[in-house]
Amino acid sequence: MKEFYFSDQEFKNMDASELYKGEYEHCIFRQANFEYADLSGFRFNKCRFILCNLSLANLSGAIFSEVVFDECKLLGLRFDQCNQLALSVTFNSCLLHNAVFYKASLKKTQFTNSNLMEADFSECDLSGAVFTDCDLSGAVFDDTNLEKADLRTSVNYSINPAVNRLKKAKFSLSGIPGLLDVLDIEIDRNH
Repeated sequence: MKEFYFSDQEFKNMDASELYKGEYEHCIFRQANFEYADLSGFRFNKCRFILCNLSLANLSGAIFSEVVFDECKLLGLRFDQCNQLALSVTFNSCLLHNAVFYKASLKKTQFTNSNLMEADFSECDLSGAVFTDCDLSGAVFDDTNLEKADLRTSVNYSINPAVNRLKKAKFSLSGIPGLLDVLDIEIDRNH
């Protein structure tokens, strides 16, 4: 099957049937609907997705290198199935409910104003990652490297310090309960 190469192009209001398998470099995808699309083996290098829906797309072996997602719906995406050697992504105002990042290397990744409810970060390397104004309700952190990560402005996380690496990670005072809830103690915020 022939593979295609696209560079410096903008694709707007398209769906998966209009997407050709191949490599996309310096491309912009605007208001595209790739829900349930088979993106296995696709290569995206230095691309930007704006107001797109990639929910439940198949990412097996896909490459996302220096890719930015702006205001995208990425529900249930399995980033753990992407090519991990090239994985480099940024998320701005995205919905990432139930996204799976299991064992992914996401060093210094930027998550800004995104909803990561029930996201799975088990065994992830999030060292130096920055979570700015994110909702981490139900997100799973298990054997996760969060060294030097910044979660000061994020909310609703529950991170067990005994099973995650937190050296030099940054948390706000209001976020401390998310580090202690595993102890099943009561914290009186009034005293």
